[in-house]
Order: sequence, then C-alpha cells, then structure tokens
Amino acid sequence: MDDDYDEELGATMEEDYYTFLNVPRNATTEQINTAYRHLSRIYHPDKHVADVRKKIEAEALFNRLKTAYEVLSDPHKRAIYDSLGVKGLETDGWEVTLRQKTPAEIREEYERLAKEREERALQQKTNPRGNVTVMVNATEILCPYYDEFDEKLLPTVEVTGISMSQQIDAPLTVRDTVTLAGSLSAQKGIGNGAVSVTGRRLLNKGWVAVDVSAGNGPSVGVKGSRTLSQKVFANFGGSLNLRSGAIVPTFMSSLACQLSKHTVGYLTYNLSGMTRSMSTTVEQNTEKHHFQVTLLVGIPHSYISAAYTRKLQEQELKLRVATKLGTFGVLAEYGAEKKISKYSSVVATVSVGVPTGVTLKLKFTRSTQTFIFPIHLSEEIIPAAVFYATVTPLCVFFVLKRLVIEPMNDEKRQRRIDKTKEVNRERMAAKKKEAESSIDLMSATFERIRDDETKTHGLIIDRATYGRVRAENEERFDVTVPLQCLVKSGQLKLHATPKSELPGFYDPCVGEEKTLRIRCTYRETSHSIEISDNESLQLPGTLLAN
Repeated sequence: MDDDYDEELGATMEEDYYTFLNVPRNATTEQINTAYRHLSRIYHPDKHVADVRKKIEAEALFNRLKTAYEVLSDPHKRAIYDSLGVKGLETDGWEVTLRQKTPAEIREEYERLAKEREERALQQKTNPRGNVTVMVNATEILCPYYDEFDEKLLPTVEVTGISMSQQIDAPLTVRDTVTLAGSLSAQKGIGNGAVSVTGRRLLNKGWVAVDVSAGNGPSVGVKGSRTLSQKVFANFGGSLNLRSGAIVPTFMSSLACQLSKHTVGYLTYNLSGMTRSMSTTVEQNTEKHHFQVTLLVGIPHSYISAAYTRKLQEQELKLRVATKLGTFGVLAEYGAEKKISKYSSVVATVSVGVPTGVTLKLKFTRSTQTFIFPIHLSEEIIPAAVFYATVTPLCVFFVLKRLVIEPMNDEKRQRRIDKTKEVNRERMAAKKKEAESSIDLMSATFERIRDDETKTHGLIIDRATYGRVRAENEERFDVTVPLQCLVKSGQLKLHATPKSELPGFYDPCVGEEKTLRIRCTYRETSHSIEISDNESLQLPGTLLAN
C-alpha cells in the first residue's frame, strides 16, 4: 500500500532551479536573466574579496546559481530538465556524474541504482504472471435449506472450485522468447492440470508462436499476428488436441481495423470441435470512457452484449455497467474498480441473470498477480441477494479503508519519512549550512533593501519563519533576511512551488507539511499571513485583498 509514497519522498532532495531563481516554470529568457543578475550581485565571489570565509561560501553558492542559469537559459537543457529533472541532464544516466556529490553520496547512489537495475532486469526477463480463482457457493445463506422434517439447517458456504495458473517468460534473443506456463484446477472433487511451452518470434510486421501443451490430452498449435496496413491487422491461431483417441481441431482468426482515433472494429471467427461462432465487435476507448458492443452468432449459443466504463482519473476509480442477451438467457452486470496503491487495485462486480441468478465477483490485483473470488449468492433473482451483493462490498471496503488501509498507509508513510530523514540527515545538515551561509552573504543586500523600503513606506519583512505546520516559531527556520532580499520596489512574488529551494531557505522537516509565516509592515500598517508550502504569494496584493 505504500508504493504511492515512493516518488513523493524520493524527490524531496531534488533541486528546483526555478524556485532557486524565484521564477515561474513558464519564465521568459528575460525573467531568467533578471533573476540571475539579481542573485549574482549577492553571491559573486568578487563581492566578498575582503573576507576569505565569505568568499569561499559565495563561490559554492555562485556555482549552484550558475548551474541553474546554464540549464534554464539553454532551450535544449531546459526541455530535458522540465521532462526528467536533474537526472535527465546526466550524460551517464545516473546522479554520480554530478560534481557536487560527496564520495559517500556517490557510493550510496551507485549501490541504489545497481540494485534497481538488477531488480528491473529480472522482472523484465521473467515477466511473471499469475492468476488464482476461488469459486464460492453461498446460496444457502439467503435461501436456507430445510430437511424432511421442515427443520431449518444452518447455512453452509462451500468452495466448489479453485484454479491456479502461473507463467514466466525466458528471453533467448532480442526476437525470440520462450514462455513456460502451468495451471491446476479442481471442481467438485475432480481436478486436472496442464503445462505448456510456447516459443515466440518477433517478425518485421508481427509475430508468430508455436505452442506445445499437455494436460487434457497433448496439444500442438500455431498462433500469430500480422500488420496488414497502417490501420488493419490480423490475428490467427490453430491447434490439434488429442482427446480420448480423437483429434479435436481448433481455429481462430480475427481481423481488426482502426475506425477512428479511439475506435477499433473486430471481426472474429472461432472453431473448436462442434462449437463455432462468428462475432463483430466495436470498441471505443478514451481517457474518460470505454464502450464496447459485440454481436456473436454461433453454435450452440448466440448473443448481443454491450459494456460501458466511466473512468474517474482523479479518484482513481472506474464504474462499469454491462448487459448480455442471448439464447442462453439474459445477464446484467454493474461494478467498480478502485486503485488502492500504485500497483494494487480491487474490483467488485454484481452479476444478475437468468438462469444464473445473483453472483458477486471480487477481484484483487497486485502487480502481475490476480486473485478472483466469484461468490454465488442465489440461483434466482432475489432482491435481498442483489441488495447484499451491492452494499456488503461497499461497507467492507470503507471499514477496511478506515481501520486497516489508512492506518497502514500512515504508518508506512511515517516510516518512510523517518528513513528519508535518516538517509538525508547529512544532506540536510549541508543544506542548512548552505542556507545560513547564504543569509550571511545577504546581509549587505538586506540592509540596503530594508532602508529603501523604509524610506518609501514600502514592504518591510519584520519576521518570517519556515517549517512544520504546527511548530512554534522557535522551532522553525528564520527566513526574514532572504525574504526581504526578494522584495523589489515594494513587491514580493513567490510562485506555487516548494519554498525550500529559495535562496537562503532549506527543508527543516523532509516529507512533512510546511508553511511560511510572515509578519510584515506595509504603508506603516502591520500584517500577518501564513501560506502553505506550495501556495503562491504576491504582496502587497494579498494584503490589500484582505
């Protein structure tokens, strides 16, 4: 459940060149040049030749300023930085190429990336995928069974079937891959299994695969895909299966056509022993919607089906409704899919049909592993079964979310915050020292700007602190000097970015919520204001608005 916090905490120490120059991300070249010249007057080593200590501090900060300016003033480097951050600018693709890194940081970065490369390579090579399905019969709960004396027996819930499958890939060459797969299933005391080996080769305009399996009789088959034109491609497959001394052929062919940017049409023919069918499918898939309609004509069954899915990106939620009408009866489904972490999601679907009755299907997906639980609630359409199938998953989810998922996420998030603090303790100490050095170098500029603002009754920063939301001022970092140095002609403008990268600032509580508190005087009137870390600010505009 804690995967969602990886990027959030992993990026806490990433340098933000825009914030350091105090310019917006869409800043023009002129704005970048102006910000660079302003900070150069503070950090240029030639401004501090009289004090050796200050000159050394200024050189380090000026080098950081120069790096930020060189990246943002170069359109090519800026485009890479905007897309990939600092890592995108490294010629070797990893952070140790930055000269500012200490030996300890270089060693730490190398070990981290080496481990990530090994894990990623293993995952890409094997690409393991698994599926577990557990079929549950719970019809006696809502439709209790009575014995011959009309006595009500305790309802029983039984597992009527279970199936498991697993497969891994074994790449041989760039074009050739062997897939090993196995499956086991048991239903009502009768079990069977199968194992298969598939060799697949990539071609110029598609792929072809040979499959050999053993289980319900030996089988050999061929399948593949071929791109016929820019908008048309075809899939095909065929096999021969030896069952009870007879050879059972199967064949499938499908022709797909791109009808529009988001719409694809399929024409499919299937043959498997005495069963055969032909179907037409039209599918439309966008960022917010997914719609599919299918018409199938075959032996022994024919049907027409339609399904619609609404994607709610911000809530990481999908809502789905579907219906199927055919010679077997009628079926309606509705359900939802909720993403609960970066790699995990849960799905709950209610199926209501004739003659199947009411079934609740639960599915949990974690990375490439899937667990499915079809729970048969009633053999007929009973309002109580539909009600409980709908309400129970919602209640269970919200209870688990409140009592298990959220506390677990909070605990793991706090552990990651603590771990991040520990890992970055040395860096944080260096950042704090750099911020203090920056404030020391700003003293002359601070006095000059403060005198100018006092004479014109402009904007004077009396007190400014930065740090944890509920901390007292004594526990927060004093940023009065750097904030006053950002005032220009009675104006102070901060952009909607974390403030820790501003000149003279540092992050005193990595991974935690922070605010900037300001007590200032404008036109001889005192004001107090507090903004969140990612909130923009424009003074005196905000003061006048209040």
